[in-house]
Amino acid sequence: MADRQTTLRSPVTLEGIGVHSGAPACLCLRPSAANTGVVFLRKGLEGGHEQLIHARHNKVSATELCTVVGEQASGSVATIEHLMSACAGLGLDNVLVEIDGPEMPIMDGSAAEFVTAIEAAGIVALSAARRYLKVLRPVRVEHGRAFAELAPSEAGFRLDVEIDFDTPAIGRQRKIFDLDPAAYASEISRARTFGFMRDVEQLWKAGFALGASLDNTVAIGEDKVINPEGLRYADEFVRHKVLDAVGDLALAGYPILGEFRSYCGGHRMNVRILEALFADRANYAIVEAEPVYAPRAVQMAAGAPMPAALAPDLH
Repeated sequence: MADRQTTLRSPVTLEGIGVHSGAPACLCLRPSAANTGVVFLRKGLEGGHEQLIHARHNKVSATELCTVVGEQASGSVATIEHLMSACAGLGLDNVLVEIDGPEMPIMDGSAAEFVTAIEAAGIVALSAARRYLKVLRPVRVEHGRAFAELAPSEAGFRLDVEIDFDTPAIGRQRKIFDLDPAAYASEISRARTFGFMRDVEQLWKAGFALGASLDNTVAIGEDKVINPEGLRYADEFVRHKVLDAVGDLALAGYPILGEFRSYCGGHRMNVRILEALFADRANYAIVEAEPVYAPRAVQMAAGAPMPAALAPDLH
């Protein structure tokens, strides 16, 4: 079967609060036509206005602690990275995201509930061939000791993410992950956002983390995890960074054929590496191709069962 674009079989609705704003929001994921990509329809604006916002890197207006698309004055949506990650991770190309609040709901701090909703709605194949962003030349951005880079790859999308925190609760962790729907659902989607208790008051004063709790954030205090249930994975912290990277890099607008490497990165670096890639047309090509994980994506589009999958990022 040809590698085709996908969309949802039917609409699905979720609701919750924003981890930073604390504001309630209801969103509906709706089927969309080929070549439209992920588009947010921001509803509930002053005067009853609505605003369409395409989920692309050039629509990003902020990357402090989360990724924001659109402009605050005309309508924006914050903390989009977990939903974007679920879409990219499962191979969902086209979807309309209607939302009536300023921030995506954080759910349990991971992408798991978005994965569950997408699987419940079902993914179907469209007639249009899937197009990919193929990295042709290495690009790199740096900030202090942190860096992010994209490099060519023969097939598929590999992420190599490393973090290094000066606390024994996290320390230095590295995760190399080949993007695949089944592996994403079981290994990445359940990893939760995390934050340090020592930063809470400062974040509150800056207007962040107003909706954060132990229900949606892995909290670290006195060099240990405070959540009574503990971690979902021994390396849950770096897995969440992989989750965020998958979501932020989906703002390329196409599935990526290449290798991504990051050290002590985050939303800002993830968006900057896309800006660097698109700055020179010789860095990339838009191609129709069949990556290594295409057979599994086709199975999903055909309705084959997927394994069950059990927030703005504070760090």
